[in-house]
Amino acid sequence: MQTWILIGLTVIVSWIAFERPRLMDRLTLWPPAIARKHEYDRLVTYGFVHADWMHLLFNMMTLFFFGPLSERFYASMGPLVYPLFYLSAMVVAILPTYLRHRNDAMYRSLGASGAVAAVLFTFILLNPWEIIYVFVLPCPAIIFGVVYLGYSAWADRQGHGNVNHAAHFWGALYGVAFAIIAEPRLPAVFLERLLSPGA
Repeated sequence: MQTWILIGLTVIVSWIAFERPRLMDRLTLWPPAIARKHEYDRLVTYGFVHADWMHLLFNMMTLFFFGPLSERFYASMGPLVYPLFYLSAMVVAILPTYLRHRNDAMYRSLGASGAVAAVLFTFILLNPWEIIYVFVLPCPAIIFGVVYLGYSAWADRQGHGNVNHAAHFWGALYGVAFAIIAEPRLPAVFLERLLSPGA
């Protein structure tokens, strides 16, 4: 249910922002607005707006498929843990980008990718051998996770394109770290499942 609420809020806010450029500009992560105007809310609001419908669709489909398991995992710890995890993932995922570009008036970033990566990697931690589909190609979750992290780190160093690969990378690591802190027995469970691919 909370995943559906997050998806609904993101779709509605993004949709409205598509029609209202001034609102889009206000919600987007623009580092000088944080450094000079103290608009710290942008560290969260950027995750509720997207560049276009395809950007929005890709992120929300990923959240739709992988969010429910993370939601169930955190549900036993309290009703606010999952939304706290998701919103804090937005902040943690974007902080390295903000610090790198805090004096760059030309830089902007938007989209839920960092928080969605945190959700995805919680799924991978819980089900390392689950088959997920990457552009219709089947791939074990753990293999995809390793490739995803490696590619995100490499692409961030290259600095090509408009994709914030750093947010993907740090969001993914935060997803793993938050889950382990929330459930310290999880590394042992992950290792056991990792060593039993056919179980």
